[in-house]
Amino acid sequence: MTEIVLATLNARYEHASLALRCLLANLGALRGRAHLVEGVCGVVPEAFVERLLEGSPRIVAFSVYVWNVDELTRITRILRRVAPDVSIVVGGPEVSHETDEQVLCRLADFVVTGPGELAFAGLCRALLDGPRPLMRVITGGEDDLALLASPYPYYEERDLASRNVYVEASRGCPYRCEFCLSALDRNARPFPLEPLLASLDGLHRRGARRFKFIDRTFNLNPRVGRAILEFFLERQRADDPCFAHFELVPDRLPESLREPLGRFAAGTLQLEIGIQTFDPAVQATISRRQDNDRSIDNLRWLRRHTNAHLHVDLIAGLPGEDLDGFAAGFDRLVALGPHEIQVGILKRLRGAPIARHTGAFDLRFNPDPPYNLLASDRISFADMQRITRFARYWDLFANSGRFAATMPLVLDGAPFSRFMAFSDWMYRCTDATNRLSLERRFVLLHRWLVETGAADGGAAIEHALRSDYARHSPRGVPPFLRPRVTPQVTPQVTPPVTPPVTRTAAPGLPPGATENPALPKRQARHIQAEKPAAERADERAEERADERAHG
Repeated sequence: MTEIVLATLNARYEHASLALRCLLANLGALRGRAHLVEGVCGVVPEAFVERLLEGSPRIVAFSVYVWNVDELTRITRILRRVAPDVSIVVGGPEVSHETDEQVLCRLADFVVTGPGELAFAGLCRALLDGPRPLMRVITGGEDDLALLASPYPYYEERDLASRNVYVEASRGCPYRCEFCLSALDRNARPFPLEPLLASLDGLHRRGARRFKFIDRTFNLNPRVGRAILEFFLERQRADDPCFAHFELVPDRLPESLREPLGRFAAGTLQLEIGIQTFDPAVQATISRRQDNDRSIDNLRWLRRHTNAHLHVDLIAGLPGEDLDGFAAGFDRLVALGPHEIQVGILKRLRGAPIARHTGAFDLRFNPDPPYNLLASDRISFADMQRITRFARYWDLFANSGRFAATMPLVLDGAPFSRFMAFSDWMYRCTDATNRLSLERRFVLLHRWLVETGAADGGAAIEHALRSDYARHSPRGVPPFLRPRVTPQVTPQVTPPVTPPVTRTAAPGLPPGATENPALPKRQARHIQAEKPAAERADERAEERADERAHG
């Protein structure tokens, strides 16, 4: 019989909960009496409750985040009705603050706030063996990280084979950016390096090939960062590569990190870099320390001298920044040429200090998850809606990597204003930001480009769209391509948000290493888009020959 169930809903199947595995690892003697139940958002609530109760547990504990709180609330209502004797425990970032205001916290028997490994283990011992705690809210503490048991043995074979393996080299953050819950941390605390490297080696030996570090400031300690980078470089093989993702502070890139970063082959490294805003006044308002000039220099260096896939974040709606200010920052970032720009909408996460600006800047947040900004004194509700759609369409067209040849024609000298015009037009035509098939996106993009003016009669537009279409070969052929014959050699294309750059060749794996089964599909498309045209043409010819040979 299972007495303790640790459960959550992940945003996608490829995610695997590190939090649940941390809790399981630190249950001590109770570990054998517990098991994990993971689902994906969108699950049928009754079916998930049925899974939770399969082993007749006495305790069900939920790991709660902004993306799953609504669904877990519905699941908890059902669980409370059908299994009233089960003790329900909730914990995680979403329920660690403002607990009195939350329906889920009222439905639960106990709430664990903050870091919860040891606090949760103590609660389980009390619930199973007595005496039952009198306090409903249990405060977690900043436990000594050296004393915590490793969660990594609890990734199962299916996790290692087909899901992201989440790992952490440190907890906390020394910065105080007020939109982030990490602003509440006092400092960044590292896990002991040697045990961490041993755990990573164990995961790699078991078959893990897609590692995502959740540290906010991976490059805060260059010595530790370099040791981890060298760990992955030593294990790269042309016939068996692996993929590593890190989040970097943009203005900290010493030579000791630049050198190993430059040795990663294409398809093996992704860097997430939070710029958020280039406006010094806005940065000061939200307590963000960032050297913009150094950040820009570092982004240029990474783009030119490494094969890293660069995913850079901007936030729309920060207090003090209007639409023109955000547009200026966006255009500045586009000129630096990252592979992806993640346009985020400011959110009022529970507990985040950004709430202190609500009155001064008339910040109006959605009362329901994800607590996104609806309007401010600088940006109207209508314009926030436009930015939200802009972010969605940018993800579908620019970040997707499917329109690498065509995006320079869309952006053409004024990236934000041009793409906002396209976004507004898209919404007028479709009244939708999802359920847009790839073929329909090609048709709509062609139509907009032609309608907004083509001095050469549209030849450059069709040339670029043919190149993009040939690389992805979706089923069916858009009408504007049917009368013509696709050229045998695909023309040279440019990256989606930048003119061509001169890049120093990074030593590393042999040529075949870019075909990386561990690499997420979207990143793989960006790599494909940057290959020489002749190489892509040769690959397409081989693919067509193979298709003919196999009918």
